[in-house]
Amino acid sequence: MAVKNWWWGRSVSVDLHGCDLALITNQKMIARFVRQLAKLLHMKRVGPLEIKRFGHGKLRGYSMMQFIETSTIIAHFDEQGERAFIDVFSCMRYDPKLVGKFCKKFFKAHRLQSRSMERR
Repeated sequence: MAVKNWWWGRSVSVDLHGCDLALITNQKMIARFVRQLAKLLHMKRVGPLEIKRFGHGKLRGYSMMQFIETSTIIAHFDEQGERAFIDVFSCMRYDPKLVGKFCKKFFKAHRLQSRSMERR
């Protein structure tokens, strides 16, 4: 039986360096970021946003997860390194460059590295 090569979704990973520490250590700002990103991408959030701060020493920071109708938005924040690692997966088409630009601007990052992948 032949399997069709159907497009299933898009995944984008955004790594930010030199973030504003006041933003990546503020739970309310992280929540605002998720709301604004979902709105920008026309994605409907589903269920509660989960934000937890945990870890020890150099590995301490917030992590968050938000279900969206078409999958998830996930982020991890490195306080010591002033970095953010953000992943968006959705079966709804969206512009991965727009995600990167928005994330960099929101967290006032100095440097952005982004990768996107089509899921089939």
